Amino acid sequence: MKYWRLLISFVLATVLFLFPLSAEAASSSSITRSVGNDELKGKDYSGQSLIGTEFTNLKLENANFSNANLRGGVFNGSVLEGVNLHGADFSEGIAYLTRFKNADFSDAVFTDAMMLRSTFDGVNITGADFTNAILDGIQVKKLCVKATGVNSKTGVDTRESLGCN
Repeated sequence: MKYWRLLISFVLATVLFLFPLSAEAASSSSITRSVGNDELKGKDYSGQSLIGTEFTNLKLENANFSNANLRGGVFNGSVLEGVNLHGADFSEGIAYLTRFKNADFSDAVFTDAMMLRSTFDGVNITGADFTNAILDGIQVKKLCVKATGVNSKTGVDTRESLGCN
């Protein structure tokens, strides 16, 4: 299982390097530092459709993304401390160089998400589904220590989705 994750990570990184996204693909809705970080702290995105939205270099402390549709979304270089992602769908999303601290991932779906170089300190992952998600090995080990539950939408066991022993 670990070998396959490494192989998939390498193939995805190679594809992204050799075939970068076109300008058309990058034109999806985007929220960047120009918005002003103070405006986004504690912001309520709960239940919203944020498909393909990019959050770049932001401090989103205590933002509420519970039950939001974040499919294909991007968190790049952002701080998501105390963020609520309970029941959110982050399938096929990208979280690169993002810091999740004391976040609520309970019952969220992260299938096929690429979450490299991101950190997960003090996160609640009860019932989260990480099937085919790509995370740094050290972060997977950290999450496996507290992995419990089954996702209510996908029926997948959290420990199994992370590949915990």
